[in-house]
Amino acid sequence: MITVRHDRAPRNVGGVANGSTIPLKTAQMCLYAHFSYTLDRFRSPATTTFCLTPFTMPNTSLSFKRPEADLTMLELLALEYPNVDAAIAEVARLAAVQTLPKSAVHVISDIHGEDKKLQHVINNASGTLRPLVEEMFADSMTPDEMAEFLKLTFYPAEVTERLSQTLTQPDDIRAYAARTLKPQLELLRYLVSNYSLRLATKLFPAEYSELLLEMLHAPTTERGSEFVAAMLDELVSRGRGLHLIHLLGRLIRNLAVGELIIGGDCWDRGPRGDRVVDYLRLQPNVEFIWGNHDALWMGAALGNEALICTVLRVSLRYRRLGQLDEGYSIPLTPLEHLARTVYADDPAEFFMPKSEGMRPNDVVARMQKAAAVMQFKLEGQLIHRNPQWGLDHRRLLHRIDHARGTIEIDGQVYDLRDRMFPTIDPADPYRLTAEESSCLSCLKHSFLSSQKLQEQIRLMVGHGSMYLRRDECLIFHGCVPSDADGKFLPLMVDGQSLAGRELFETIETVVRRAVVGAAEPDLDFLWYLWSGPRSPLFGKDRIATFERDFIQDKASHRETKDPYFALIHEVKFCDRVLAEFGMESDGGLIVNGHVPVKVEAGESPLKRSGKAITIDGAFSEAYGDYGYTLVLEASRIVLAEHHHFESVDAALRDGIDIVPKVQEIRVFDHPRCTRDTERGQGIRYRIEMLERLIDAYQTNRLHEHAARASTDVLPHRNVLRST
Repeated sequence: MITVRHDRAPRNVGGVANGSTIPLKTAQMCLYAHFSYTLDRFRSPATTTFCLTPFTMPNTSLSFKRPEADLTMLELLALEYPNVDAAIAEVARLAAVQTLPKSAVHVISDIHGEDKKLQHVINNASGTLRPLVEEMFADSMTPDEMAEFLKLTFYPAEVTERLSQTLTQPDDIRAYAARTLKPQLELLRYLVSNYSLRLATKLFPAEYSELLLEMLHAPTTERGSEFVAAMLDELVSRGRGLHLIHLLGRLIRNLAVGELIIGGDCWDRGPRGDRVVDYLRLQPNVEFIWGNHDALWMGAALGNEALICTVLRVSLRYRRLGQLDEGYSIPLTPLEHLARTVYADDPAEFFMPKSEGMRPNDVVARMQKAAAVMQFKLEGQLIHRNPQWGLDHRRLLHRIDHARGTIEIDGQVYDLRDRMFPTIDPADPYRLTAEESSCLSCLKHSFLSSQKLQEQIRLMVGHGSMYLRRDECLIFHGCVPSDADGKFLPLMVDGQSLAGRELFETIETVVRRAVVGAAEPDLDFLWYLWSGPRSPLFGKDRIATFERDFIQDKASHRETKDPYFALIHEVKFCDRVLAEFGMESDGGLIVNGHVPVKVEAGESPLKRSGKAITIDGAFSEAYGDYGYTLVLEASRIVLAEHHHFESVDAALRDGIDIVPKVQEIRVFDHPRCTRDTERGQGIRYRIEMLERLIDAYQTNRLHEHAARASTDVLPHRNVLRST
């Protein structure tokens, strides 16, 4: 057994916390997976996730001169670099990578199910591809040619599909391809120059990787134009000319953005949260920061009944039923049966959906009300078994006076505008009826059995975290819970009172543990993350769903924001937050989503402190259809402002770019290189370990071995990652 100590990164890693004791064999597997993963992604030790999935260690002939504890890690590294020359070559390559310009990082938050708008934002690289194309081809393209090339770059699949209907003759296809490939390859050469060849080629479509390398390098060799023409002729003759153009367009988009960070809230309000996650999983390098709506869907997928009812209620409110039925194969028949029987005489007039659809509005309204009542019952049960949260005042059903049609909340009595509660027993208001229990049992089974939903949740957890540090930016979804004086507020988690960074990192452990074990306390905690007052993902004193549904008096609807959202206008508080998460105050920038920017009221995403910025994507029309992408480039940090997006057809027809306005937040005197980033820190750590390996070889503490053939038993690191 060994004790986990990670001096460079005191975070919980892969669900294994600092100070935990684990078997030596498990540690060896973790370390081997760590080195493979670090090699591929160059991630900082502070953000590396260890793979805890068991696999068989390869049978190697590596031997030690004497047993030394510090050689365990080097032995694992030697599986990749079996001799001095291999290790020295990798150190040289990594040293060169440090000099490359840092790749662009795009941060998008609060997508809220708007899959089409998200696709356009990703397709045009948040507006950064257009100025690059205009700069490179201003002298070689007419405005019309430029517009057509941009359409092809943004929507290669759609454009080539349309071209396949009009370009039917091989000569026409060959002429179009020859005309289009030249600027595509020129743009690709520019983008590839910002990457190491190893990293760039990983983004190439596997079947065409060698072909693309030949095309890209052709101008730098003695080969004539006939070289590329011969390849093109062969592709066109076999019906693959337009396909190649499609692949190059997609590759351009992938290379334009080095990393895509989603700042939370993929689901709710918009039509297809399932398609949002499906599209994101296709991106080559995406990281998730969890939001409260993500916690909601995580908990529902794992079987938390209160959150299942909440997901249903929100989906019915906005009539976003396609993602449940078609997307996740979750039928709503049990809930509809409950609505048509138990709630048959209930007009449910205050639960009418916000849009039209195939189901009658009155049926959808009754379904929403039935889901809401079950939600309030289950939340009451959940709060009762978690007294440490101090939320008993949010158990509301026993506070209803059914005879008078009133309810008492926080000492104030309000009239109920809806007094029909066919399933609430005043003597035991939080107990589900037999009909409700049957309905919920069927729905829970559907959530747990949805293969697509389970896969998406595991993707989000596997590639997700509570916060990230990128290029002097501290990125999280909601807030750091604080009091009015700027002191970080504690929350009881796993029997510990935690605040600030410790709270974030322990929450991350609980979320990962919930996915693995689905224990009731952990699932209950996911509910707290969704709507708890000191949840870093929520940041309000309450979520007034019951009040909005049943009380006319809007004074009862008030939700008080955490003081954090006012304090981020102050420099001292921002410096305190940055220091708490291990970041320098000079140049540091706090980035969070969650709170829509009220553009029409003159609100700015950049706070008065100059050290905090809100980038709520606000993709949903429910929040004004405004939003932002933060782009971290080598020479600057810019804010791209999104406006209304009509449709893909309109974008192709009119050439509309969804990002008409770009605001510079920071401009750097000298463009930043890879060495200046978190990736650079990871590379330096990697070089340090390789230098230790070289020393072990040279001092004969570790035996060298010749490079092995591809048929050897050594596993490929990508195989390990997939394992």
